[in-house]
Amino acid sequence: MKQLTKGLLLTLLVLMGLTTGVVANDTKPATHNVTILTVDNSDGKITPKTIAAAFEKAGFFINDNRDMTAPWLKQCKAGTKNFATVDYDVYNLFTLFKKDVVVRLGKKYPNIGLFSPMSMSIWTKKGTKTISVSSLSAAAMAEIMGIPVDDEELVAYGKLVQDTLRAALPNAKLETVAYEMKDPTGPLVSTAQFAIDPDGDWEEIKDEFQAAFEAELIPAMFINAGFNDLNYDMEESGYEGYTFYDVYSICYLEVIYTVSKTHPEAGAFAPCSMYMYQKKGTNTMEIGFPSVYNWIASLAIEDKPSHDVLIMAQKKMEAILAKLTAKK
Repeated sequence: MKQLTKGLLLTLLVLMGLTTGVVANDTKPATHNVTILTVDNSDGKITPKTIAAAFEKAGFFINDNRDMTAPWLKQCKAGTKNFATVDYDVYNLFTLFKKDVVVRLGKKYPNIGLFSPMSMSIWTKKGTKTISVSSLSAAAMAEIMGIPVDDEELVAYGKLVQDTLRAALPNAKLETVAYEMKDPTGPLVSTAQFAIDPDGDWEEIKDEFQAAFEAELIPAMFINAGFNDLNYDMEESGYEGYTFYDVYSICYLEVIYTVSKTHPEAGAFAPCSMYMYQKKGTNTMEIGFPSVYNWIASLAIEDKPSHDVLIMAQKKMEAILAKLTAKK
């Protein structure tokens, strides 16, 4: 009877461990949304340009590969509030996507524009001889988009990204971060809708809306870091499910400057991709972008300067979209 009792107790403990995700002697780190690869670069042969070249060779379209140290230094020298020093010899925001894959995913998942382009950061901290690249996992993208995490096309896409990074960074090591991800405190995607008059000229309506949107970005201190017409590629492939499908890459200089001081890997979320599309047969422009709650949760952001600047940018963008989409 004692042996049976011990057996039942052991089984119960094992089941409890499986239920809570804690098993004795299991020290495997939790999976993070953001992956960081770092490699020795004492000879300086690996650069943002060589990394971009590896992705071009793999068939990716390079949207931008923007050096952020120059504009940061400019702000520091000008004495701009909240800008002090630049901690990096290299810090680039790298945006890219593979057009054929995005076209196929766009047929199934209208919000694929949230990561078309996807973002990465490339950095070398002052006083070091390494170069690092951060990227968002395919599983994290799936969670944010609300699509099946086991979609074969997306899984293969994520593998291609990681394989290409490994080719660009030979002998790179996967970094282990000291923090654990937190639960998001807000929606992962911010969305808005704009009614399109079915009797009007959709091209004229779209152009007027986007002109107004771009004008609002300037006083709000946002930067339009890129623009992609995804529908062009979709129609070229023979798919005509959208009237239009545009994606903006939006950046806020102070945001990435502030957050990168403690989390250089934050470039996996910046610039932010904002889609604007109309499906055929509808009279609505759909608008969406990944919210800053992804940054805060995935990177476990707790320092007040980073948290505050992220929430500020989120509220500013929400206000712009609310103003432009308000019924008249």
